[in-house]
Amino acid sequence: MNLRQSYILLQDLKFHAFHGVLPQEKKTGNDYLVSLRIKYDVTNALTSDDVNDTLNYAEVYQLVSQEMSVPSQLIERVGGRIGDRLFRRFPTIEEIHLKIIKQNPPMGADCEGAGVEFLFERSLNK
Repeated sequence: MNLRQSYILLQDLKFHAFHGVLPQEKKTGNDYLVSLRIKYDVTNALTSDDVNDTLNYAEVYQLVSQEMSVPSQLIERVGGRIGDRLFRRFPTIEEIHLKIIKQNPPMGADCEGAGVEFLFERSLNK
């Protein structure tokens, strides 16, 4: 068997956070959904059955939760911090597909959410 790619998925993590440029967003906050698709080498975990040979998704969640709790004006900034911390903490991560959605954003539109989506790749020189 030849494994070509492997990913860990965390779908629609729910957070209440205080990101935004409007005073009301800083005071009452908004609800957010965060999803990640993280590419990494799972080869050793296929046979070892050892959590140390994979990405511990509970630890990934804790890191994301910590960054979501830091108020920022832009969710782009939050996404950048999440990507940076994940790459620094987990050297086996090759790329991160990250989506952050602000539910019911205060923009005068009837929509489920607005957000940002990133595809970060590990820099070869870092």
